[in-house]
Amino acid sequence: MYIGIDLGSTNIKAALYDENMTLVDRQSRPVQYIRENGFVEFDAEVYCRELTQLLGQMAANNRVTHIREIALTGQAESLVVIGKDGKPLMNAISWMDERSVEECKILADRFDAKTCEAVTGQMAVLPTWPATKILWLKKHRPEVYENAATYLLLKDYVVYYLTGQKLADMSIATFSFYFDIYNKTYWQEMLRAIGISESQLPALQEPCSTAGCLLPDIAQAMRLNADAKVNIGTLDHFAGMIGTGNILPGGITLSTGTVMAMATMCDGTPDKNTGIAMHYGFLPDTHVMLPVAESGGVSLEWFRRTCMGQTGYEEMNRVLADRGGNQLLFLPYLVGTNAPEFDPNANGVFWGLRQEHDIFDMARAVMEGVSFVLRKNCDHMAAAGMAPNAIIATGGGAKSPIWCQLQADITGLPVRIPAEKEAACLGITMVAAVSDGRFATLEEAVKHCVSFSQTYAPTSSEETEKKYRRFCALYEAALQIGKLS
Repeated sequence: MYIGIDLGSTNIKAALYDENMTLVDRQSRPVQYIRENGFVEFDAEVYCRELTQLLGQMAANNRVTHIREIALTGQAESLVVIGKDGKPLMNAISWMDERSVEECKILADRFDAKTCEAVTGQMAVLPTWPATKILWLKKHRPEVYENAATYLLLKDYVVYYLTGQKLADMSIATFSFYFDIYNKTYWQEMLRAIGISESQLPALQEPCSTAGCLLPDIAQAMRLNADAKVNIGTLDHFAGMIGTGNILPGGITLSTGTVMAMATMCDGTPDKNTGIAMHYGFLPDTHVMLPVAESGGVSLEWFRRTCMGQTGYEEMNRVLADRGGNQLLFLPYLVGTNAPEFDPNANGVFWGLRQEHDIFDMARAVMEGVSFVLRKNCDHMAAAGMAPNAIIATGGGAKSPIWCQLQADITGLPVRIPAEKEAACLGITMVAAVSDGRFATLEEAVKHCVSFSQTYAPTSSEETEKKYRRFCALYEAALQIGKLS
């Protein structure tokens, strides 16, 4: 049997699969945060104890005593600082914490954007990156900074907690902002800038490789066999790619939740300055494009919450299913825009409102606006030589037939819906099964494990193309208006 673990920001999830990759059980526990003085932290040891108890309860409920392999996926940037005794010196700093805004400015002044992209694959210095948090600790928590033996990202800390091995999954190390994704080494200039040495970081390891076996006391607490192997796994977005069968160039795994993330495997060695967020992939010496648009599902949720009263998504979709299109446009930049424009000052705009429009027309315009942003990113990928041929939709947006059809029509790509909704847990369990030898390759695992419940075929029309061109023109016009004083 195999266990896939998703170390989420909202919940810790675990899925138990048998040797035929049939789901036996799935459980989760919420993550508890400490929010004080604008900081977002959590107790890393409590996080791991919750995981231990979750797996122990799952084993007991299903009378499981022997596990072949456990594989991990989950969030990337959350930072854990441990001392010489291996214990955390402070609460873990969540990726959601933005205390290091000033440190971002310091590092941006020292390293220009092209250099950062050419080394880390990232477009900007952001307070989510652990490098900026470490620089913040140097000034504001010197007692922690001076006694830090090792800086670990959360998933790497969980591997250490389970096995005693300090290893850095390179697909996660991408998000540290001190990892060179092309040379597979730590970025020495950045380490000097934040004042730490490579000896304070875990050894770099290929994603989806085995770290070792469970520590005896951990195995006992989980009621599992001590020879159960632990696989370091990969990033949650990449586990989702595996769980939807998107392991070759051409496909986009689209996650439309609060944010919209688009993950696609690169074909060969990518250009280092594409203007698209690049990451070290889940297979050795591969890279994944992962543009993110923060104005994703949050735009539709904002509109539903503020303008639609008690109307829920089910009624919204039912009404829109009986309506055609209209000329109303919406720029979904409620929190600025990142990919592909990276303009934090962009704003949301409704344009073309007339008295015949109602809230459902406006809701459709919001869905279309987010889909136009998806089209922009698809076009940007194609211009960089990574032309997509299909979209695999996951997340809340995949539950809306209207939205999925709009995405297909606007991008000109088929939109496929996977049968398994928890793609990350399935994908990371497939990693465990391949590592254990149950499947010879990921391709074989995909053939056995992945299926699709529905495909939305694109319908092209000149009207859709005209509306997309008007959307792009509206964005440019809004930029010019924003420059007027």
